[in-house]
Amino acid sequence: MNDKSSENTIREEIERSMIKAYRKELWSRFTQAVNKYELIQPGDKIAVCVSGGKDSFLMAKLFQELYAHGERNFEAVYLTMDPGYNEINRKKVWENAKLLGVPLQGFESSIFEITGKNDTSPCYPCARMRRGALYSHARDMGCNKIALGHHYDDVIETILMGMLYGGQIQTMMPKLHSVNFPGMELIRPMYLIREESIKKWAKHNNLDFIACACRLTEGMASGNGSMDSKRAEIKTLIKELHEKNQYTEANIFKSVEHVNLSTIIAYKQDGVTHHFLDGYNRA
Repeated sequence: MNDKSSENTIREEIERSMIKAYRKELWSRFTQAVNKYELIQPGDKIAVCVSGGKDSFLMAKLFQELYAHGERNFEAVYLTMDPGYNEINRKKVWENAKLLGVPLQGFESSIFEITGKNDTSPCYPCARMRRGALYSHARDMGCNKIALGHHYDDVIETILMGMLYGGQIQTMMPKLHSVNFPGMELIRPMYLIREESIKKWAKHNNLDFIACACRLTEGMASGNGSMDSKRAEIKTLIKELHEKNQYTEANIFKSVEHVNLSTIIAYKQDGVTHHFLDGYNRA
């Protein structure tokens, strides 16, 4: 068997595992999110954004499967941005793209260099800048949507982070309109997929992906950084709570689906604050 045939065989097995061995955990939850939250409309041209990690590469493969076996009423382009990866991570991204058969289109930016000057809390500005760069490039390609690989665990962690560290109740939405790029939308088709399922799929296929690849977090991982990872703290907290109640994750997720406004002190909608006292005496 030549190298080309071997690559095709490996790729076919990887693709088969998504809809066979991990159908319930991956494929079914992907299509459920697409349908439940109406993430894809006929005529959409979607920039599937691949950072190089396990989540975004799986998302790309799921989009390929959806197009191959679905209605083909949309178009997908596979977009990757190099925000300043080191050579090892840069090489790994493109090697995995070839292995998985994802036709990446890439562009470079200097986001890591810019945000790296802020050594206190670079993650938030980095995420905003990366998203803005992706929106801009996707729009230039004629896309009306970008797809990001945030999963179920990202959602519940965001809910708890908002409550414990931000003093607010909010969630990571399955889709939203862009404020700075009119006519563009962000969608999250991995919304119902558990991170552990993604890890199992990657391990099953002996796949090795880059992690965050940020130079600052690399330093943190090696013990040279001083920043606390709030998201890591939340992950640990959820894991501890799960040991006492196996429904912890599901209940956190459902909490923002079952909001009873009559029992809320105040809430904001479209920038306007509504307080329970506003209509209290008219009850």
